[in-house]
Amino acid sequence: MTINILEIESAAHDLNGNILQTPFSLSHSLTEKLNCEIFVKYENRQYTSSFKVRGAYTKLTTLSDEQKSNGVVAMSAGNHAQGLAYNSKQLGIPATIVMPDSTPFNKIRSTQELGADVVIKGSNLLESEIYAEELSVSRGLTFVHPFNDKHVIRGQATVAFEMLSAVPDLNTLIVPVGGGGLIAGSLVAAKSINPSIKIIGVEVERYPSLTNAINGQSKSCEGSTLAEGIAVAEIGDIPLSIIKGNIDDVLVVSESSIERAIAMLALVDKTISEGAGAAGLAAVLEYPDKFKSEKVGLILCGGNIDSRMLSSVLMRDMVRKGQVVTLSITIPDKPGQLQAVSGICANAGANVLAVEHGRFALDLAASSARLDITIETRDHDHATEIIQIIRSAGYLATILESD
Repeated sequence: MTINILEIESAAHDLNGNILQTPFSLSHSLTEKLNCEIFVKYENRQYTSSFKVRGAYTKLTTLSDEQKSNGVVAMSAGNHAQGLAYNSKQLGIPATIVMPDSTPFNKIRSTQELGADVVIKGSNLLESEIYAEELSVSRGLTFVHPFNDKHVIRGQATVAFEMLSAVPDLNTLIVPVGGGGLIAGSLVAAKSINPSIKIIGVEVERYPSLTNAINGQSKSCEGSTLAEGIAVAEIGDIPLSIIKGNIDDVLVVSESSIERAIAMLALVDKTISEGAGAAGLAAVLEYPDKFKSEKVGLILCGGNIDSRMLSSVLMRDMVRKGQVVTLSITIPDKPGQLQAVSGICANAGANVLAVEHGRFALDLAASSARLDITIETRDHDHATEIIQIIRSAGYLATILESD
């Protein structure tokens, strides 16, 4: 392997006092909901709300005085950018970050606030990397790769090192996979402490880069994803050399599972996660039989989610649970009908959120109108009860499916 446990221990020693040793504890609330013990490493409480500060700091401390003076450059979709910007500022090193144009506004803004010079260039990380390397040559900057770097991997490995040092008898460690730096470091750290532990990578279905690399496949890696932090088209050569032959399994999860996991972390565990950070829990939700009765460690690797996106995820979760439904109701086109239907909903304990009134659809009689009324309910059963009450009042009513 490219790194060993002694190098990881050295990185952990150097990081002591320069980053936070984030909590790693049993989540009683998640454990009660799932058929396994869930231990969570809360890297969303780290400086910059991501584990990326670990690898960035470890890399920066290896630079010569001349390299530090000239400055560094990196490409990133956000968390590596903030980690590098934060540590560069602490160490007095100029930093330039190249970000793809799909990067969420909150990550761009946060990186700028940390003192880095942000350049928006490229439609994806690969194009951003090409431009960052050009800047490295033209300006004499040291290129700091977010995952394809031995020293960055050493730093990221300290996450699993802290986890297994605290709970060495974990059965399974689930690690989000983007470029491979975190899982490569986790493999070395975790299996050095507990050789029998299972290391499972999880990637989002639109970016199965590790699955491709291990199985020699060429599945498409493109498109938008809620887990943009692990939306990487190709695993780095260095992490792949560590991962191949050592990883126990790789699971691919859907966008829907990522959404459910973000919502569960927020509503059940009372913590905020970005899409990549929720990938581990998404794997447990999508493949529950694989983890039944296991003692499972999850790396909640980041909490940098756009507030608008978080709001959308939580509202969609309510729709999924039947707590927000839209009813399509045919009514006589005469005064007082909207008030009558709203009154029925209110008396049944529902809260009206939105109303759309239409009378020009050709499938309606000229004397009729249609109400599409969105209501908040307790659950699916409550919504069904309300639709029955509306029908018993003489209205033609259906629940509009959200899928």
